[in-house]
Amino acid sequence: MDDRLQELERRYEELSVQLADPSVIADTGRLRDLSREHSQLTEVVRVGAQWRKALEELISARELHEDSSEPEMVQMAGQEVEALRPEVQRLETALKRLLRPKDPLDDRDAVVEIRAGTGGDEAALFAGDLLRMYTRFSEVRGWKIELLSLSEGSAGGVKEAIMVVRGINAYGDLRYESGVHRVQRVPATESQGRIHTSAATVAVLPEAEEVDVRINDNELKIDVYRSSGPGGQSVNTTDSAVRITHLPSGLVVTCQDEKSQHKNKDKALGVLRSRLLDLRISEQEAERARDRKTQVGTGDRSAKIRTYNFPQSRVTDHRIGYTTHALQAVLDGDLGELIERLQLAGQEERAA
Repeated sequence: MDDRLQELERRYEELSVQLADPSVIADTGRLRDLSREHSQLTEVVRVGAQWRKALEELISARELHEDSSEPEMVQMAGQEVEALRPEVQRLETALKRLLRPKDPLDDRDAVVEIRAGTGGDEAALFAGDLLRMYTRFSEVRGWKIELLSLSEGSAGGVKEAIMVVRGINAYGDLRYESGVHRVQRVPATESQGRIHTSAATVAVLPEAEEVDVRINDNELKIDVYRSSGPGGQSVNTTDSAVRITHLPSGLVVTCQDEKSQHKNKDKALGVLRSRLLDLRISEQEAERARDRKTQVGTGDRSAKIRTYNFPQSRVTDHRIGYTTHALQAVLDGDLGELIERLQLAGQEERAA
């Protein structure tokens, strides 16, 4: 582990020097790539330094405990050993996790699509809860959210929402949220107190760059139309909304949030690239999944991945058998432990 850490620390220093080079600063693409790699290694270097310091202190305390002839020093050193041992173990576990091979897409920004599924108005309300949950989680992580599309339900909630989450490791942290989320609760409109089951689907895609997916203009059908829903004069009375159909795949993307048709087209093309990249990734994962039972892979987006049970205040992730009774905390954006467990399972799966 120490050899791997030293290798990454050397690479971190190299990147720090390169990022100060005027020729790199002038090259936007190279600067972006090197900055991304530098950001990925920052946490490794920080935790590695903490681990080494704690380990050195533990070794010194053990030596003092074994070699000292003064009872008071032996007792003090023994207490220090007991205090440092779990800290070294905690940092070592964290460092091992950081040193595991990462998917190169993990540090991309994420396109998150939330849609109400079965359950009518209640499904739309639940989709709204999920949108709020991911918004809160993003705020905790210090990420920025760019809402691309929002279609509200007739009784509140959300029929469909598409957003880009921008921040360090956004896709890596959110990628395992893709799938069917199921809720079990008594709707506000239920007069007899019966529990209803509804669902919403979540798709998390790595934001694609132009070099990832090249789109031929001849393969696109582009329609413009008047925006609908809330908005001012320039939104609802001009043909600014854009619908793009990718003819080979049949994928359709719409965007109407901007007043400018050109901006809506650019945003829609960005989402289309991400969906095409995700389609390619899903096909690759489905190919690998034929040889083994996939636990957390994203090859099957129609799989039920999680249940939110309100009567028991319970959240269960069916892929890893994880259950917590802190349902409200999870809906308030406290997803850290759940996501860490999913990442660990995903890393172990890829390593296998």
